[in-house]
Amino acid sequence: MNFMKRKKLGKEIQKNKHNIEMRLRSFAFLTERELFARLSATHAGFTSEEAEKRQHEFGKNVITVGNKNTMLHRLREAVINPFNIILLLIAVITYFTDVLASSRPDYFTVTIILSLVILSSLVAFIQSERSNTAAENLSKMISNKADVWRDGALKSIPIDEVVPGDIVRLSAGDMLPADVRFLTTKDTFVAQSALTGESNPVEKFSNAKNNPGDGLTDLKNLGFMGSNVISGSATAIVLEIGNSTYFGSMAKSLSGDQAKTSFERGVDSVSNLLVRMMLVMVPIVFLINGFAKGEWSSSLLFAISIAVGLTPEMLPVIMTSTLAKGAVSMSKHKVIVRTLGAIQTFGEMDVLCTDKTGTLTEDKIVLEKYMNLRGEDDTRILRHAYLNSYFQTGLKNLIDLAIINRAKQNGLENILDRYTRIDEIPFDFSRRRMSVVLTDENGKRQLITKGAVEEMINISSFVEMHGSVLPMDEEIRRAALGVYEKYNADGLRMIAIAQKNEVPGSGAFSVADERDMVLIGFVGFLDPPKESAKAAISALREHGVRTVVLTGDSEGVAGKVCSKVGVNTSRLLTGGDIDQMDDAALLDAVISCDLFAKLSPSQKKRVVSAFQTAGHTVGYMGDGINDAPALRQADVGISVDSAVDIAKETADIILLEKDLMVLEEGVIEGRRTFGNIIKYIKMAASGNFGNMISVIVASIFLPFLPMLPVQILAQNLLCDFAQMGIPFDSVDEKYIKKPRKWETKSIRSFIAYMGPLSSIFDIMCFAVMWWVIGANTAELAPLFRCGWFVFGTVSQVLVIHMIRTAKIPFLQSRPSTPLLVSTLIVAVAAIVVGFSKFAIGIDMMALPVSFAPWLIMILAGYFLFAQFIKTFYIRHYGEWL
Repeated sequence: MNFMKRKKLGKEIQKNKHNIEMRLRSFAFLTERELFARLSATHAGFTSEEAEKRQHEFGKNVITVGNKNTMLHRLREAVINPFNIILLLIAVITYFTDVLASSRPDYFTVTIILSLVILSSLVAFIQSERSNTAAENLSKMISNKADVWRDGALKSIPIDEVVPGDIVRLSAGDMLPADVRFLTTKDTFVAQSALTGESNPVEKFSNAKNNPGDGLTDLKNLGFMGSNVISGSATAIVLEIGNSTYFGSMAKSLSGDQAKTSFERGVDSVSNLLVRMMLVMVPIVFLINGFAKGEWSSSLLFAISIAVGLTPEMLPVIMTSTLAKGAVSMSKHKVIVRTLGAIQTFGEMDVLCTDKTGTLTEDKIVLEKYMNLRGEDDTRILRHAYLNSYFQTGLKNLIDLAIINRAKQNGLENILDRYTRIDEIPFDFSRRRMSVVLTDENGKRQLITKGAVEEMINISSFVEMHGSVLPMDEEIRRAALGVYEKYNADGLRMIAIAQKNEVPGSGAFSVADERDMVLIGFVGFLDPPKESAKAAISALREHGVRTVVLTGDSEGVAGKVCSKVGVNTSRLLTGGDIDQMDDAALLDAVISCDLFAKLSPSQKKRVVSAFQTAGHTVGYMGDGINDAPALRQADVGISVDSAVDIAKETADIILLEKDLMVLEEGVIEGRRTFGNIIKYIKMAASGNFGNMISVIVASIFLPFLPMLPVQILAQNLLCDFAQMGIPFDSVDEKYIKKPRKWETKSIRSFIAYMGPLSSIFDIMCFAVMWWVIGANTAELAPLFRCGWFVFGTVSQVLVIHMIRTAKIPFLQSRPSTPLLVSTLIVAVAAIVVGFSKFAIGIDMMALPVSFAPWLIMILAGYFLFAQFIKTFYIRHYGEWL
């Protein structure tokens, strides 16, 4: 049946994808007039009213296909689970036995059971809704925007408000907000790897002559949602949005689960272990009780109820609510979590790779020097740098803005009217330079290039000195490098300026034209270290996180800044050094090197990969186009709200403030969240193992069932409620001092110690009920069950407080108020039910007051022995959680 459904769904997906492809393909071959007519659009864009009407017609620009996180889905998840299914089955059977087959119909037990179903469903649904609301509120705090023409002006709007027919402006770093056709392009290179798997960017053209036989993504005048602009600029018209895009057509087939983190894999392994143990135990319990008591139907229900009681059904709720609580807490520290699962990885992180600019520095780049090749101030150098920065149409970075601001201060704005831009060769990270081609009022053409000093010297055949153009010989080359190195060593970020007048009169310009340049001088920038950076790096180090700097800057600037903020600079490797290393050599290098300079994007990614191979959990923090590959490679990608679109889209965590101190607070919150989830897992795993032993012992030696199904499930619900406060609990300071990784071995050893301990005290409770209280006949079985119900519930509440801290609970470590309240309510409720007539409601007999001292003594013994075991365990293994 499922196979047929999947086959039918697959056919529907293929048909939908084919229809969307055909529609998009048709747009590619229309004339511009036909295109605008078909979309009922104009070059001026829409008015706000027209855009609003279109949004009503076409909906939001979001992909909803494959989205399972709907309210209906969450309600279904809360109601339909093993716990509720077994309760409803027991309710049906109880209805037949207590109502239909009874001379005196009794609805009380059925009502209690149905109340348990409603209560458990309600608690799970409310927690799920709270978690979902928290996640949605956080996602609203960070959203990518698109520049579109609205009301005759260029406006920045959220991407989900883009409508078909919108005219959008695109520049380097932008995500394509929808499927578009390009209207104008200028050296527009787009990365389509998310759609095609092709790593190299492709150039797009507005006036391309497409071949009808080309694949959809090969059509040169179309761009697709899911891709991003690497360099250049463009304007485009939106063709399709949301589910109607090419990316949207693939969403159902791409909507499988993401690769799981080590933590998620660990949780799965423990859950699977418990389920396997439960599957082995259920038949054993069923057969023992069936043969010993001869009541096969009751034994089957008992065995199934035990199975449900041993299922860690609260794990998803606890995990989700803990992560949501962690995400909300982190947002108060200006750390926004885009994917909740990243919180655990954040807590695991032991190596933070970060760019230098803006993270370790103030991100306030100021142009300090503009000098000729002899190191003398020269306004002509500033003028050429200004023309290059002003006329380039790509993403204007902080260096461009610093040049433009300084030129304005020097009154150079009037020279702009004398020049017209003819063409440009955009920046890329392999050339590390960019060029513009200008013509002046006399028709003279000039190519002006700025970029990294070594790369600029390599393309320069001449220099300008003393007003003359001279061939560059080795002596002049060394002199120019000497000036550069002098200021670079002082902490100035230096770039070189070159120009040439012999440029072609017509035709497109390319990288090939950047040769035989005339090197004219340097501009130097200062980006002072942040005052908070040194303290933040020190705080991260105290919490077991090593800070490693990966920068595209030169060695001099990087070394100067890093030495001031406390990063180890005893060893420095450049991109050139890394290219000379094989993977084994790089793996050896990352052991001791904390500073990597002059790196390309692919080299940053390779360094991150080397740290991962060395067994580290790596975070990468970056905000530029060049950071996207490393962000994808890292275990947890971190960016900032002011980053380019592609960096924000790739990151798992967004900082609202570009500061390492903010990050350090987020790391602590991540570990706190991790710790609270581990508390529940260790408690559930050890408690369930202990219950298995207790049930088998009771089944062998007792002439009646130790507890009825409804009692098991009622106890299970009470214990689940007690655990609802765990996400809000505090965590010991010592625990958050170092990174925390998932350790399956640690959980197994914990189970081996704490599981049997709970069974020993369960058996003590059995002994007291049998020999002291005298509940040793079938008639007094309800009294026996009540004793174990009360002890089992209160002891499980007590063990929450024993496990939550490595210290002495209540005295040395106090629980959070929500956890204290939830556990106290459950303990009081169990005692009130057990010692009153309420016990009758779930087929038990009220306990005599004489059991109270014994209950206190067994619980006190359990507490003391658990503390003794805890102390021994910590001495042996060095940790508790």
